[in-house]
Amino acid sequence: MLLRLIKFLIVPVILLGIGVGVVYYVVENPTDSMVARMLTYDFIITSLEKHLLMVFVSMLGAVAVGIPVGIMLSRPSFYYPGKVIENVVNVGQTVPSLAILALFFTALGLGFNTAVFALWLYSILPILRNTYAGIMSVRPEVIESAKGMGMSPWRILSRIEMPIAYPIIIAGLRTAIVINVGTATLATFIGAGGLGDMIVTGISVRREMVTFTGAALSAVLAILLDYIVGRIEKSLVRWS
Repeated sequence: MLLRLIKFLIVPVILLGIGVGVVYYVVENPTDSMVARMLTYDFIITSLEKHLLMVFVSMLGAVAVGIPVGIMLSRPSFYYPGKVIENVVNVGQTVPSLAILALFFTALGLGFNTAVFALWLYSILPILRNTYAGIMSVRPEVIESAKGMGMSPWRILSRIEMPIAYPIIIAGLRTAIVINVGTATLATFIGAGGLGDMIVTGISVRREMVTFTGAALSAVLAILLDYIVGRIEKSLVRWS
């Protein structure tokens, strides 16, 4: 048990060390006075908190909606609507993330709530699609065998379909998280803050260190969250 915990913590500790090292280096070794005024511990921590809050709230809503709707559409009575919605979702995933933010900015205005709503909508797509695809990938003969054993539809879903679909569903979650962390950097354009503030500001004033800080922290955050969800996936598959 202890060895498994150590193995789990190795990668997060390394990633957190990289993030802390980047922050310490850029704050303590600014290239000029402008960078020194821009990159402070308070500013970086505040930007990171806003970024994490946007990602967490939007992902929580996306999971709460995407998985139940994906399950519902996989039911035989929703076969044709499920196919139509699957195609709509696939098309929706091709819409650029910046276009999604711009669309809701025109309707809802500036600020944190608009960014979260747009990120929530964009994150639902891979979760819903993978939930539907994962359950639909269960072979019909497996379902027929379960029915022949007298299992109820709920028991078939919870004991057969969902365990088989777990890897595909979690893959959708991992995709959504990575997309969400990257897309959240664009929320700075609608006044929602986050790590995108550093990236855009650094580009505007031509200070590469500021841009690098925002980009590096976004990359570390995406890799860290992807790793954690990947470990959860392995635990679920082992348990199921």
